[in-house]
Amino acid sequence: MATSDKLTDLRTAIHEFVHEGCHLSIGGFTINRNPMAAVYEIIRQRIGRIHLYAHSNGQGVDELIGGGCVENLEIAYAGSGRFASTCIRFRKAVEAGTIRVEDYSNYQMSLRFQAGAMGVPFLPTRSGLGTDIVRRWGFSKKMRENDPRLPDSKLTVMENPFGEWGDVPKVVLVPAIHPDVTILHVQKADVQGTARIEGLPFSDVEQALSAEKVILTCDELVESERLREYPEQNQIPHLRVDAVVHIPYGAYPTACYRYYDYDPVYLARFGKMAKDDQSYAEYLQEYIYGTENHPGLLAKIGEERLKRIQADARTGYAKDLDRR
Repeated sequence: MATSDKLTDLRTAIHEFVHEGCHLSIGGFTINRNPMAAVYEIIRQRIGRIHLYAHSNGQGVDELIGGGCVENLEIAYAGSGRFASTCIRFRKAVEAGTIRVEDYSNYQMSLRFQAGAMGVPFLPTRSGLGTDIVRRWGFSKKMRENDPRLPDSKLTVMENPFGEWGDVPKVVLVPAIHPDVTILHVQKADVQGTARIEGLPFSDVEQALSAEKVILTCDELVESERLREYPEQNQIPHLRVDAVVHIPYGAYPTACYRYYDYDPVYLARFGKMAKDDQSYAEYLQEYIYGTENHPGLLAKIGEERLKRIQADARTGYAKDLDRR
């Protein structure tokens, strides 16, 4: 094995890098390319008190919260499309006061990850001016004082230091994010950690570049030479990656563009079971604790369901999929 080989199994990667109370970021968007195999493994390992960052995530955030893993959350939007316009276990946890949430606009979260990737403490924007996002904080001053990992303020509104240039009298400064770990699911990666995302990258690249450690799960493990043929199509450089896990259907039940669509049957069943605490406990036991790993979960789902969500080569999405 070459010294640059970062290939490992998922259980080992999660055990090594994701710890109780860590600051964790997960990639993906609503029900697209969430690192679900990793999410389920975190729940199986019962890792708790996580301070979670996400851009506009859905299933991954909801299941980590439902699994009792999350203490604090910073996010722009938590929803799973028509299956849950607002994530169900997320909403229940907020209403019960079992997690603390600080919300930002979509653009603000993009800038926060970008600032972390750039190595600057903040970036300016006009996003949020005139809204309650500026006024309402999810984390108190006392909490910030007691946690050196948190910025002193949610954000800062200041006068434009260059005067009203371009008719911009004020700007909003949003703080950088520096997660301990970012976990992404990608279509292709090599053993060194070079990764290629097909379709929309969302904020995944910035989330990776802002983190101390990066775990990649991938649907396809490819030779490095294949990725070097078109290097401009690669977004994640190997030097920023610490672990690579080859796990087909690693985003299931969310979609992975050009590989498979989301599974409406699974997501609809999850949405129904998530509304009731008892049935959700049964869901956790049946689908997560009751399966040894992600291949075990896929075996439970069955080949027929997986075949139904296979992506069409031309469109990148499943053909004739009943999305009801």
